[in-house]
Amino acid sequence: MAFGIKKSFFGRLQEKIEDVLFMRPEIDEEMLDALEEALITSDMGMDTTMRVVAELRSAIKTERLSDPARVKDRIVKIVEGILDKGERHRVSAARPLIVMLIGVNGGGKTTTTAKLAHLYVKQGESVLLAAADTFRAAAGEQLEVWAKRVGVGLVRHKDGADPAAVIYDAILSAKAKRVDVLLCDTAGRLQTKKNLMAELAKMNRVIEREFPEAAREILLVLDATTGKNAVSQAGEFNGAAEISGIVLTKLDGTAKGGVVVTIADAFDLPVKFIGIGEKPEDIAVFDPAEFAASIFMENNE
Repeated sequence: MAFGIKKSFFGRLQEKIEDVLFMRPEIDEEMLDALEEALITSDMGMDTTMRVVAELRSAIKTERLSDPARVKDRIVKIVEGILDKGERHRVSAARPLIVMLIGVNGGGKTTTTAKLAHLYVKQGESVLLAAADTFRAAAGEQLEVWAKRVGVGLVRHKDGADPAAVIYDAILSAKAKRVDVLLCDTAGRLQTKKNLMAELAKMNRVIEREFPEAAREILLVLDATTGKNAVSQAGEFNGAAEISGIVLTKLDGTAKGGVVVTIADAFDLPVKFIGIGEKPEDIAVFDPAEFAASIFMENNE
């Protein structure tokens, strides 16, 4: 089972593809139309689906494909090509490193912050958390519980405090303690986009002023189970911040996997991590080839 993802996550799409391919003895327009419909209903989106089918048509001609059984392998390679952003999938190896996690409330930012802390600690790095989501009630308390659980330090203020002030104090602490990685959990009030953009810009100015030597990552945390809403969120946040990558959460549930491909295609953003459960260790580095195979292949038990 690739990445530890339950088969139910991609099972419906796999079944649709199997039905399309193996109920037809030859590759024809009817089969391609049915494939197109299957991909669109997996939340892959119209534009991305049209790209996949167009590349498939070209491959059928240039590679002289005649066996429907080979079509699935070719689709996997096409999707892998869309997902693969090369070295951009890698989080910066420079230290010190500041990682800001952004996204709507409920998408898994706080849990992802804790999982990344656990991951870096396992790699022998020193980690500090910044509870910069001061808007959501009890967000700081939740992160404090996680900090104790994974054994890292935490900087937090009272609810309603200025998030940039939290970042400022966290930077002072990180510099004083020579921390390798500073992970910043932020608020996600997408319904007040203007305020959110202003907050993100202010936090970035604080980082630029107080810690210019630190490498930076801005990771957008998206809930895989929200389907097309995740695509919309990617568009909104991509306009509000210079996103360096995506963390896709809740891949342990049942959802439509095509949204990952749409986001990679529409916004040219690399997926860097995926969340596959609720435990601290339930996070994995994204692998485009393995993920593409997981969407379409049956052997992901």
